[in-house]
Amino acid sequence: MLVGLFIPCYINQLYPQVGKATLELLEKLNVEVVYPSGQTCCGQPMANSGYEYESLGTCTNFVEKFKEFDYIVTPSGSCAYHVKKHYDILPESEEVTKVRNNIYELCDFLVNVLKVKNVGARFPYKVGIHKSCHGLRGLRLGSCSEKVTETYSYIGELLNEVTDVEIIELTRPDECCGFGGTFAVTEEAISVKMGKDRVQDHLDNGAEVITATDTSCLMHLEGLVTRNKQPLKIRHIAEILNSIE
Repeated sequence: MLVGLFIPCYINQLYPQVGKATLELLEKLNVEVVYPSGQTCCGQPMANSGYEYESLGTCTNFVEKFKEFDYIVTPSGSCAYHVKKHYDILPESEEVTKVRNNIYELCDFLVNVLKVKNVGARFPYKVGIHKSCHGLRGLRLGSCSEKVTETYSYIGELLNEVTDVEIIELTRPDECCGFGGTFAVTEEAISVKMGKDRVQDHLDNGAEVITATDTSCLMHLEGLVTRNKQPLKIRHIAEILNSIE
Protein backbone atom coordinates (compact mmCIF):
# COMPACT_ATOMS: atom_id res chain seq x y z
CA MET A 1 0.00 0.00 0.00
CA LEU A 2 1.46 3.34 -1.09
CA VAL A 3 -0.13 6.47 0.37
CA GLY A 4 0.19 10.00 -0.95
CA LEU A 5 0.00 12.58 1.83
CA PHE A 6 -1.90 15.76 0.96
CA ILE A 7 -1.28 18.70 3.30
CA PRO A 8 -3.84 21.51 2.82
CA CYS A 9 -3.05 25.22 2.64
CA TYR A 10 -4.00 26.13 6.22
CA ILE A 11 -1.81 23.38 7.64
CA ASN A 12 1.11 24.09 5.33
CA GLN A 13 1.13 27.80 6.12
CA LEU A 14 -0.11 28.07 9.70
CA TYR A 15 -0.20 24.67 11.44
CA PRO A 16 2.73 22.59 10.15
CA GLN A 17 2.71 20.57 13.37
CA VAL A 18 -0.55 18.96 12.19
CA GLY A 19 1.09 17.80 8.96
CA LYS A 20 4.04 16.40 10.90
CA ALA A 21 1.74 14.60 13.34
CA THR A 22 -0.19 13.05 10.45
CA LEU A 23 2.98 11.77 8.81
CA GLU A 24 4.43 10.43 12.07
CA LEU A 25 1.16 8.69 12.95
CA LEU A 26 0.90 6.94 9.58
CA GLU A 27 4.54 5.87 9.75
CA LYS A 28 4.01 4.46 13.27
CA LEU A 29 1.30 2.30 11.73
CA ASN A 30 3.79 1.03 9.13
CA VAL A 31 2.17 2.83 6.23
CA GLU A 32 4.47 3.70 3.33
CA VAL A 33 3.89 7.43 2.90
CA VAL A 34 5.10 9.81 0.19
CA TYR A 35 4.70 13.57 0.18
CA PRO A 36 4.56 14.49 -3.53
CA SER A 37 6.59 17.61 -4.25
CA GLY A 38 4.77 20.15 -6.37
CA GLN A 39 1.42 19.65 -4.67
CA THR A 40 -0.53 22.83 -4.10
CA CYS A 41 -4.14 23.62 -3.14
CA CYS A 42 -7.05 21.29 -3.87
CA GLY A 43 -9.02 24.22 -5.32
CA GLN A 44 -11.59 24.53 -2.56
CA PRO A 45 -11.07 28.25 -1.70
CA MET A 46 -11.71 29.32 -5.29
CA ALA A 47 -14.81 27.14 -5.53
CA ASN A 48 -16.14 28.52 -2.23
CA SER A 49 -15.74 32.03 -3.60
CA GLY A 50 -17.71 31.30 -6.77
CA TYR A 51 -14.71 30.83 -9.08
CA GLU A 52 -14.77 27.06 -9.37
CA TYR A 53 -13.86 26.89 -13.05
CA GLU A 54 -10.85 29.12 -12.46
CA SER A 55 -9.47 26.33 -10.25
CA LEU A 56 -9.17 23.90 -13.18
CA GLY A 57 -5.38 24.23 -13.28
CA THR A 58 -5.12 23.58 -9.55
CA CYS A 59 -7.39 20.53 -9.76
CA THR A 60 -5.51 19.17 -12.77
CA ASN A 61 -2.23 19.54 -10.89
CA PHE A 62 -3.70 17.70 -7.90
CA VAL A 63 -4.71 14.73 -10.06
CA GLU A 64 -1.30 14.70 -11.75
CA LYS A 65 0.56 14.63 -8.42
CA PHE A 66 -1.59 11.98 -6.77
CA LYS A 67 -2.78 9.67 -9.57
CA GLU A 68 -0.14 6.98 -8.93
CA PHE A 69 -1.02 6.32 -5.28
CA ASP A 70 -3.20 3.54 -3.88
CA TYR A 71 -4.68 6.01 -1.39
CA ILE A 72 -4.51 9.74 -0.73
CA VAL A 73 -4.76 10.75 2.92
CA THR A 74 -5.33 14.26 4.23
CA PRO A 75 -5.93 15.69 7.73
CA SER A 76 -8.84 17.70 6.32
CA GLY A 77 -12.41 16.56 5.82
CA SER A 78 -13.31 19.62 3.75
CA CYS A 79 -10.45 19.09 1.28
CA ALA A 80 -11.23 15.39 0.93
CA TYR A 81 -14.87 16.25 0.32
CA HIS A 82 -13.97 18.86 -2.29
CA VAL A 83 -11.88 16.40 -4.30
CA LYS A 84 -14.53 13.67 -4.06
CA LYS A 85 -17.54 15.81 -4.88
CA HIS A 86 -16.34 18.77 -6.95
CA TYR A 87 -13.78 17.34 -9.33
CA ASP A 88 -16.57 16.69 -11.80
CA ILE A 89 -15.46 20.00 -13.34
CA LEU A 90 -12.55 18.03 -14.82
CA PRO A 91 -12.95 15.95 -17.98
CA GLU A 92 -13.74 12.34 -17.09
CA SER A 93 -10.74 10.04 -17.09
CA GLU A 94 -9.46 6.95 -15.31
CA GLU A 95 -6.98 9.07 -13.34
CA VAL A 96 -9.59 11.57 -12.16
CA THR A 97 -11.96 8.80 -11.07
CA LYS A 98 -9.18 7.00 -9.22
CA VAL A 99 -8.14 10.12 -7.32
CA ARG A 100 -11.72 11.00 -6.39
CA ASN A 101 -12.43 7.48 -5.14
CA ASN A 102 -9.19 7.01 -3.23
CA ILE A 103 -8.87 10.22 -1.21
CA TYR A 104 -9.61 9.81 2.51
CA GLU A 105 -9.78 12.06 5.52
CA LEU A 106 -7.34 10.75 8.16
CA CYS A 107 -9.86 9.28 10.64
CA ASP A 108 -11.85 7.66 7.84
CA PHE A 109 -8.64 6.08 6.52
CA LEU A 110 -7.60 4.74 9.93
CA VAL A 111 -10.98 3.24 10.80
CA ASN A 112 -12.19 1.99 7.43
CA VAL A 113 -9.05 1.22 5.42
CA LEU A 114 -6.41 0.30 7.99
CA LYS A 115 -9.08 -1.06 10.36
CA VAL A 116 -7.19 0.46 13.29
CA LYS A 117 -8.69 2.28 16.26
CA ASN A 118 -6.09 1.99 19.02
CA VAL A 119 -2.99 3.85 17.84
CA GLY A 120 -1.18 3.78 21.18
CA ALA A 121 -1.84 7.41 22.10
CA ARG A 122 -2.15 8.95 25.56
CA PHE A 123 -3.83 12.32 26.14
CA PRO A 124 -4.96 13.03 29.74
CA TYR A 125 -7.51 15.76 29.06
CA LYS A 126 -11.24 16.33 28.81
CA VAL A 127 -11.89 16.62 25.08
CA GLY A 128 -14.86 18.00 23.20
CA ILE A 129 -15.31 16.93 19.58
CA HIS A 130 -16.27 19.58 17.06
CA LYS A 131 -17.82 17.79 14.09
CA SER A 132 -16.91 19.87 11.07
CA CYS A 133 -19.72 20.26 8.53
CA HIS A 134 -18.00 18.90 5.40
CA GLY A 135 -16.80 15.83 7.23
CA LEU A 136 -20.07 15.21 9.02
CA ARG A 137 -22.66 15.84 6.35
CA GLY A 138 -20.47 15.45 3.29
CA LEU A 139 -18.17 12.52 4.02
CA ARG A 140 -20.46 10.97 6.67
CA LEU A 141 -17.65 10.72 9.22
CA GLY A 142 -20.34 10.55 11.89
CA SER A 143 -24.09 10.43 12.38
CA CYS A 144 -26.15 13.63 12.23
CA SER A 145 -28.59 14.61 14.97
CA GLU A 146 -31.34 15.44 12.45
CA LYS A 147 -31.39 11.84 11.15
CA VAL A 148 -32.92 8.88 12.95
CA THR A 149 -30.05 6.51 12.28
CA GLU A 150 -27.48 4.49 14.18
CA THR A 151 -25.15 6.75 16.17
CA TYR A 152 -21.50 6.61 15.17
CA SER A 153 -18.41 8.80 14.95
CA TYR A 154 -15.06 7.80 13.45
CA ILE A 155 -13.22 10.48 15.41
CA GLY A 156 -15.05 9.33 18.55
CA GLU A 157 -14.13 5.69 17.96
CA LEU A 158 -10.46 6.65 17.72
CA LEU A 159 -10.57 8.91 20.78
CA ASN A 160 -12.26 6.18 22.83
CA GLU A 161 -9.08 4.14 22.48
CA VAL A 162 -6.76 6.95 23.62
CA THR A 163 -5.42 6.33 27.13
CA ASP A 164 -6.61 8.73 29.86
CA VAL A 165 -8.77 10.86 27.57
CA GLU A 166 -12.28 11.83 28.66
CA ILE A 167 -14.70 12.65 25.85
CA ILE A 168 -17.10 15.42 26.84
CA GLU A 169 -20.72 15.24 25.73
CA LEU A 170 -21.82 18.53 24.19
CA THR A 171 -25.31 20.02 24.33
CA ARG A 172 -25.33 20.63 20.56
CA PRO A 173 -22.94 17.96 19.28
CA ASP A 174 -23.01 18.73 15.56
CA GLU A 175 -23.56 22.47 15.38
CA CYS A 176 -21.54 24.52 12.86
CA CYS A 177 -18.70 26.68 14.24
CA GLY A 178 -19.47 29.48 11.78
CA PHE A 179 -16.21 29.39 9.81
CA GLY A 180 -17.58 28.18 6.47
CA GLY A 181 -14.58 29.25 4.38
CA THR A 182 -15.25 32.66 2.86
CA PHE A 183 -18.47 32.89 4.92
CA ALA A 184 -16.27 34.03 7.84
CA VAL A 185 -15.18 36.99 5.70
CA THR A 186 -18.44 37.94 4.00
CA GLU A 187 -20.62 37.40 7.10
CA GLU A 188 -18.17 38.19 9.87
CA ALA A 189 -20.67 39.08 12.62
CA ILE A 190 -22.73 35.91 12.15
CA SER A 191 -19.60 33.80 11.90
CA VAL A 192 -18.21 35.20 15.17
CA LYS A 193 -21.50 34.69 17.03
CA MET A 194 -21.72 31.07 15.85
CA GLY A 195 -18.12 30.49 16.88
CA LYS A 196 -18.69 31.96 20.33
CA ASP A 197 -21.71 29.68 20.81
CA ARG A 198 -19.59 26.66 19.82
CA VAL A 199 -16.85 27.60 22.27
CA GLN A 200 -19.35 28.22 25.07
CA ASP A 201 -20.92 24.79 24.59
CA HIS A 202 -17.50 23.24 25.23
CA LEU A 203 -16.90 25.42 28.28
CA ASP A 204 -20.35 24.75 29.74
CA ASN A 205 -19.73 21.00 29.57
CA GLY A 206 -16.27 21.07 31.10
CA ALA A 207 -14.03 20.52 28.08
CA GLU A 208 -10.35 21.39 28.36
CA VAL A 209 -9.55 20.74 24.70
CA ILE A 210 -11.48 21.15 21.43
CA THR A 211 -10.55 18.80 18.61
CA ALA A 212 -11.78 18.32 15.05
CA THR A 213 -10.80 16.90 11.67
CA ASP A 214 -10.43 20.34 10.05
CA THR A 215 -7.78 22.91 10.94
CA SER A 216 -9.83 25.67 9.33
CA CYS A 217 -12.63 25.23 11.89
CA LEU A 218 -10.09 24.95 14.70
CA MET A 219 -8.33 28.11 13.53
CA HIS A 220 -11.63 30.00 13.72
CA LEU A 221 -12.34 28.70 17.22
CA GLU A 222 -8.76 29.26 18.38
CA GLY A 223 -8.96 32.90 17.32
CA LEU A 224 -12.04 33.41 19.49
CA VAL A 225 -10.60 31.48 22.44
CA THR A 226 -7.35 33.45 22.31
CA ARG A 227 -9.05 36.82 21.87
CA ASN A 228 -11.37 36.19 24.80
CA LYS A 229 -8.67 34.59 26.99
CA GLN A 230 -10.72 31.44 27.56
CA PRO A 231 -9.29 28.30 29.23
CA LEU A 232 -9.37 25.96 26.24
CA LYS A 233 -6.68 24.27 24.17
CA ILE A 234 -7.16 23.63 20.47
CA ARG A 235 -5.73 20.40 19.00
CA HIS A 236 -6.25 18.71 15.64
CA ILE A 237 -7.18 15.04 15.98
CA ALA A 238 -3.86 14.04 14.37
CA GLU A 239 -1.98 15.75 17.20
CA ILE A 240 -3.97 13.86 19.83
CA LEU A 241 -3.63 10.49 18.11
CA ASN A 242 0.12 11.07 17.78
CA SER A 243 0.46 12.17 21.40
CA ILE A 244 2.09 10.23 24.25
CA GLU A 245 1.67 12.92 26.94
